[in-house]
Amino acid sequence: MSVPRATPAEKSGSVKTPPRSRIQRRNRQIILDAALEVFSTHGFRGATLDQIAVQAGLSKPNLLYYFDSKDAIHRELLTRLLDTWLDPLRMLDAGGDPQTEIMAYMRRKLQMSRDFPRESRLFANEVLQGAPRVEEFIRNDLRVLVDDKARVVQAWADAGRIAKTDPYHLIFSIWALTQHYADFAAQIGMIRGDGHDPLDGAEAFLEHLYTRLLAP
Repeated sequence: MSVPRATPAEKSGSVKTPPRSRIQRRNRQIILDAALEVFSTHGFRGATLDQIAVQAGLSKPNLLYYFDSKDAIHRELLTRLLDTWLDPLRMLDAGGDPQTEIMAYMRRKLQMSRDFPRESRLFANEVLQGAPRVEEFIRNDLRVLVDDKARVVQAWADAGRIAKTDPYHLIFSIWALTQHYADFAAQIGMIRGDGHDPLDGAEAFLEHLYTRLLAP
C-alpha cells in the first residue's frame, strides 16, 4: 500500500475535518512518538498495536480511538517524514560553488542522522521490506529530485568544476555514509564503546574524503 496522496477536494480545502481538541492533538502525538520508537526498532511487520499502546502509556482501545489500525499509524508517520526526507537534497543549488554545495548536502544528511535517527530507521526498515508503502514516493518524488540534482552534478563535472564522477553514485554514497550513523547506531556504539558520540569525527572524515574525490 502506498502513502495516500491528497485528493483534489482535500487540496482545495473543500473537505473539512472537525478541529481536534488540545487533548486529542496531544494524545495523537503521544501515539505517533511511541509508534516511531516501536516501528524504528521492530519494523512494520514486527511491531504490534499492543507494543505501541504500552510505549504510549495508553490502553489499546484508547489508541484505536485515534487510529483504527497499525497501518494507519505507519502511514501517518511516513506521510510526515517524506517531505522532510527530500529537503536536504532540494537545497543543493545549481548556482553555487560545486564543492561547497556537495559538502553542505553531506553535512545536512549527517545532521539528519543525528537529529532524526528513528525516522531514518523507519524509512530504512520500509525500504528493506521492498518499500510497499513508499514505492510511489520513491518512483516519483524522490526519483524526479535525484534525476534533477544528478544533472546538476553532471554539468559541474562536464564544466571541469569537479572531478568526473557518476552523479547518481555520488548521491547514493552520501546517503550510505551519513544514514549509516543512524541506521547502524547500535553497531557503532558496540564498537566504539558506551558514552562515545557515534558521529564524533564523522564530518571531518567525510569532508576529507569528498574533498579528495571531487577535486578537479
